[in-house]
Amino acid sequence: MRLFVAVYPPAYVADDFAACVERLRVTQALRDGVNTRVASRDNWHVTLAFLGDVPDDRGDATATAVERAAALATPFEVRLAGGGRFGRGRFTILWVGVGGDLPSLAGLSRGVRRELKRARLAYDPKPLRPHMTVARPGDRIDRVAVDADRAALDAYESPPWTVAEVVLMRSHQGPKPTYDRLGAWPL
Repeated sequence: MRLFVAVYPPAYVADDFAACVERLRVTQALRDGVNTRVASRDNWHVTLAFLGDVPDDRGDATATAVERAAALATPFEVRLAGGGRFGRGRFTILWVGVGGDLPSLAGLSRGVRRELKRARLAYDPKPLRPHMTVARPGDRIDRVAVDADRAALDAYESPPWTVAEVVLMRSHQGPKPTYDRLGAWPL
């Protein structure tokens, strides 16, 4: 099973951000029939650790590691703020950033990764770059539209929210990825 650990924005933040996403050119292109792979609102999250494929028999160990990390953390406040683009051409990804108490967010990510390591579970070691993926338009819309959306995301700021839980998720790949919530633990 393909797993990741994340935090999710609450409904009122998702509502506010959805209004921003509705105004983006990638969203208009999607309405016009262009597959700009705009992320589903249900899939908006900030990844703390990506494990990739984990054997089914290691699911309980993964959940225990995430639970231990959550027990060592305390709630903190963040907001969606800023944004940009990863990649170019057919590899273009639009994202919104995270602001607020980034040291606590980074500490939570380190704690999750430390507990995963203790449990001998592999994870992607890339440094945390807190963001939420908005769309994967690739080269299906022109660069002017991508740049306009990047600028709109860079100017965006959501209401703040308190990160009070960490979630273990299973992902199912494909053109329309879906996620299953395997567990959530309070900070």
